[in-house]
Amino acid sequence: MTTPGRLPEPYGRDTSANLADILERVLDKGIVIAGDIRINLLDIELLTIKLRLIVASVDKAKEMGIDWWEDDPALSTRARRDELARENAELRAQVAALERGEVGRGEVERGRKRTEQTEEEAP
Repeated sequence: MTTPGRLPEPYGRDTSANLADILERVLDKGIVIAGDIRINLLDIELLTIKLRLIVASVDKAKEMGIDWWEDDPALSTRARRDELARENAELRAQVAALERGEVGRGEVERGRKRTEQTEEEAP
């Protein structure tokens, strides 16, 4: 028989503190889950899928050298600004070259035709 003092803790009680501790530890240290899926037919490999999952805090990921979200324009406004700044610099260089007359007349006409074609194709 079990005495009242020795009853197990009800499910879910004090679990949030344990879950928070586990989550903090995982984010602090990082965890990697890796697996491969292979589909073979008569010893012929048809498909291989390599799965890699990394769960870590942003700081830990940066320590590991993982920072792809900083350079992706879809995810980072700084990356978008950098891309626009690069494009702007290229356009300024092209305009400066045109103003100095370094670009031949034929290249200017071809550029003008390309612009007109693009405008005609646009809805």
